Amino acid sequence: MAFVQGRPRFGRTRENLEHGLALAAGVHADLVVLPELWSSGYVFSSRAEVDALAEDAATGPTAQALKAAARRQRRHYVAGFPEKSRGRFYNSALLVGPAGVKAVYRKIHLFDREREWFSAGNRKPEVHRAGPARIGMMICFDWRFPELPRALALMGADLLVHPSNLVFTDTAEAIRTRAIENRVFVLTANRTGKDRRPGGTLGFTGKSQVVDPAGRVLARAGVRETCAMSTDLDLDEAREKSIARRSDLFGARRPAFYRRLVSTR
Repeated sequence: MAFVQGRPRFGRTRENLEHGLALAAGVHADLVVLPELWSSGYVFSSRAEVDALAEDAATGPTAQALKAAARRQRRHYVAGFPEKSRGRFYNSALLVGPAGVKAVYRKIHLFDREREWFSAGNRKPEVHRAGPARIGMMICFDWRFPELPRALALMGADLLVHPSNLVFTDTAEAIRTRAIENRVFVLTANRTGKDRRPGGTLGFTGKSQVVDPAGRVLARAGVRETCAMSTDLDLDEAREKSIARRSDLFGARRPAFYRRLVSTR
């Protein structure tokens, strides 16, 4: 599995896709993940800008570029893009395989000014096959809500893929907790650099990484590094939920005592 890390240029959809896929071409992996909103850049200044850059999930430039690369290289891709559907805009991630588009995930938990640009995701999370792995998708700020990674893990995900534009410097370390508490792999593809635009200025933290079910970092990029990086995963590690001889992580759950607390807040 692999991630791409770099700095997209705002509004340069074709250039960003070509750059990301050129980096990806240099690594061997069954699945390659690119950051959140990779095709467009992150800091929008108006809904008009979102409208100009948002794409159809099946026929837009991101779908077309990923489909061509996945078919040519016989592997899967996940990449973030602004989606346009039925008059609404979503911060979305596309899963594409050699046979074409397999799934679209729409970010459920919108961060800060994203609420001005996008509608919150309106589809239930799902687990999908990507080569040998069962993957669940989440986008950036979604990681802060442990219910989503847990739900995906309970649905059978081996690997959580996490296209991101992270801005807090402690996040890379904190995400290791999501791997430990669910005994899954977590792959975060983050971006670098800054967006300086009329809509504001944001700096991004890099440190894209792959974490194993014990929270160990298997691969990590630098803060400013532009790269693609891959690592092999033993998926059986994520399918073994026993953490002690008599303690299975999911078998020991007692949801009757906290289901009501979660559902009524």
